[in-house]
Amino acid sequence: MTSETVIIGGGVIGLAIAIELQLRGAHVTVLCRDFQAAATHAAAGMLAPDAENISNQAMRSLCWRSRALYPDWTRKLEELTGLNTGYRACGILAPVFEEVRGQGAGGRGKLSLSASQFSPAYWLNKEAIHQYQPGLGAEVVGGWWYPEDAQVDNKALAHVLRTAAESVGVELKDGITVEAFLQQQGQVVGVQTNAGTIRAAHYVLASGAWSNELLPIPVLPRKGQMLSVQIPEFVPELPLKRVLFGENIYIVPRCDRLVFGATSEDVGFIPGNTPEGIQKLLQAAIRLYPQLKHYPIQEFWWGFRPTTPDELPILGTSHCQNLTFATGHYRNGILLAPVTAALIADLILEQKSDPLLADFHYSRFQSQPSTSTPMLTNSANFSNGHQPAISPHSPLPTPHSPLIIAGKTFQSRLMTGTGKYRSMEEMQQSIAASDCQIVTVAVRRVQTKAPGHEGLAEALDWTKIWMLPNTAGCQTAEEAIRVARLGREMAKLLGQEDNNFIKLEVIPDLKYLLPDPIGTLQAAEQLVKEGFAVLPYINADPMLAKRLEEVGCATVMPLASPIGSGQGLKTTANIQIIIENAGVPVVVDAGIGSPSEAAQAMELGADALLINSAIALSPNPAAMARAMNLATVAGRLAYVAGRMPIKDYASPSSPLTGTITS
Repeated sequence: MTSETVIIGGGVIGLAIAIELQLRGAHVTVLCRDFQAAATHAAAGMLAPDAENISNQAMRSLCWRSRALYPDWTRKLEELTGLNTGYRACGILAPVFEEVRGQGAGGRGKLSLSASQFSPAYWLNKEAIHQYQPGLGAEVVGGWWYPEDAQVDNKALAHVLRTAAESVGVELKDGITVEAFLQQQGQVVGVQTNAGTIRAAHYVLASGAWSNELLPIPVLPRKGQMLSVQIPEFVPELPLKRVLFGENIYIVPRCDRLVFGATSEDVGFIPGNTPEGIQKLLQAAIRLYPQLKHYPIQEFWWGFRPTTPDELPILGTSHCQNLTFATGHYRNGILLAPVTAALIADLILEQKSDPLLADFHYSRFQSQPSTSTPMLTNSANFSNGHQPAISPHSPLPTPHSPLIIAGKTFQSRLMTGTGKYRSMEEMQQSIAASDCQIVTVAVRRVQTKAPGHEGLAEALDWTKIWMLPNTAGCQTAEEAIRVARLGREMAKLLGQEDNNFIKLEVIPDLKYLLPDPIGTLQAAEQLVKEGFAVLPYINADPMLAKRLEEVGCATVMPLASPIGSGQGLKTTANIQIIIENAGVPVVVDAGIGSPSEAAQAMELGADALLINSAIALSPNPAAMARAMNLATVAGRLAYVAGRMPIKDYASPSSPLTGTITS
């Protein structure tokens, strides 16, 4: 199917953008995996840029602008649907338990850094705040009153948005999981989904906490737990008139109940409420507003907020001309829905980029490649005068033919990795000394910023080194397929538009780290269908190697011995059989511990080697990297030259004829 604009994500952001685009004349389709799972349903609906004391100037301006749009925006939605959003310009009260020095009883206003906006706040002393809101805890010594903050019923808003989208003609597709972006020459040409390929002229990524599953942008889930208590029938009227924004707790009054939350937990997508999380909420809420301890608990729930490292959204253009980002809103998705919709619609339909968008561009997370260590990545095995101090003065002859993988030519037959180094500098120096042209990177560890992988993607010059993303850490074929898609997008974000390489690892065995042959074959078949150049890591199994070649893999990568063991060549006989029968390059991967073993593997006829641990764990990684390079070249030259025959008897080196006799 085709559509003019496809929006991935059916939460408040995706629906708000869809409605705005549709009202301006576009034809919009929204793809949503699970409407009920959107963060919209797990929020409290506070519109609280002042109460949250947002320190970032650009973010504060964005939030203020959006809050100012809310009255007209909700009125328009209500007119379209005949439904109530629950919007209330109620103000927010922020009690404190310890008075900050210098605060007085008198009111004072706060002026924004933008002279065109004024957002007042008033300090209330202990007597004033308890009079203003009866029932607060005895420990409350004062607080701030933010009259321009407001609230909306988040669940009502979600329902209104979905109804409004349908009423204006937006095509809503629920139960659709987007699995991958299909890209060509800087354009998205379609999205692959569980229902087939869907194509459009333009695409918007608004999938919140799940954005990182499609593209390697730093948006990760931050779990929040919430609960509500029911106001008993014996209470004559709503006891709490205002939203309370306390220390690590907020309480929002809603008709016959009080909603409070929320925890903030970096636990990935682990679902469910926990005793610890609910206990923290209850303790904090009762301290702030004690009488609710007598109210019956009504409901528990949780959700996943999409957060970025700086807790600011990612908005605007992307690495593809027809893909726009609108994600990472963290705890301000509902607040920012109106302004996000307006800015993104302007950008897509009118190519009008508001200056404020520059502060939320995804490129802020991409640092320049490190220049502290020169990278040696020219097309020959030995570069021209750019070697480190340990290099020989004269270049050695290169092997007779280059290495060709999936139609791409490489002169170096040594591949290296990026893991296990003691420092980023040692990794950079070692890759430079190795003269490798292919470096493998663990997609999951880069995306999760695992120890030792922080900033790794930016540490190397990917204009000169070919990235080989790998699926390390994946225990099933399904996991590996998903991570492979992320790896392809990561390579594109780093400038390698045509990089479809993936080193496939499916390893459920956590003790010996032996690859799963069945899972590897299943994943390889699917990834080949999706256009990947698959380089599968396998046991030295000749039958599996041949089967992988038959399904279309670009190489096979048999292990010499278990990963990181340094045991050397323990599978020589099987590797020889694989080499003898292979019609694709054979890359010996894992277990090589010394240059002599590297040379031996190449002398067998292997096309290339992938070596990481032996280099990274050496006391002098750069020197070992250089040694592995020389060994790889020597082994290849020896294989090309051909070995002398092995004889059972001695054969003198010097001729016996023509010798001087006495």
